Amino acid sequence: MFYSNLERAAGLMAMAMALIGGAVLLALVAMTCVSITGRALVPLNIGLGPVPGDFEWIELGVGFAVFSFLPWCQFTGGHARVDLFQNWFGTRGNAAIDILSNLLMTAAATIIAWRLYLGMADKLRYGETTFILQLPLWQAYAAGLVGAVVFALVAAFCVIRAVAEARE
Repeated sequence: MFYSNLERAAGLMAMAMALIGGAVLLALVAMTCVSITGRALVPLNIGLGPVPGDFEWIELGVGFAVFSFLPWCQFTGGHARVDLFQNWFGTRGNAAIDILSNLLMTAAATIIAWRLYLGMADKLRYGETTFILQLPLWQAYAAGLVGAVVFALVAAFCVIRAVAEARE
């Protein structure tokens, strides 16, 4: 019961982050199309032009989207695997490799979240902003941090799942 609730929570968090990241990417695509169309219409002198700060929006949005997709990729086992020696290790050996790889991914995800938090704190402390729109950079780091923390939590669940699968 506890395990199934944990699995459901991890899956929902991962899926929600992926859907939000996808929505952000779709919004960025739409904004890029509007901006490119606006650039093309500038010579007509009808008052239309590019979206101000479009490059900044792309940088911030894609950074968020990348962190949003990591939890789903981890939950579904979508990260790259090298199965070259899989047949040599047998069931127990492969289970041990799955546990170890999930532990290492959890460590990496935790370090990424920690360092992203420290970067966010620096941007907040110094009041750094984007060049054109003057958006506070700490907010972009905070948005990415949400995905990084969910990634670490999902990766920790994947360790539990790998151990449970190894016991079967």
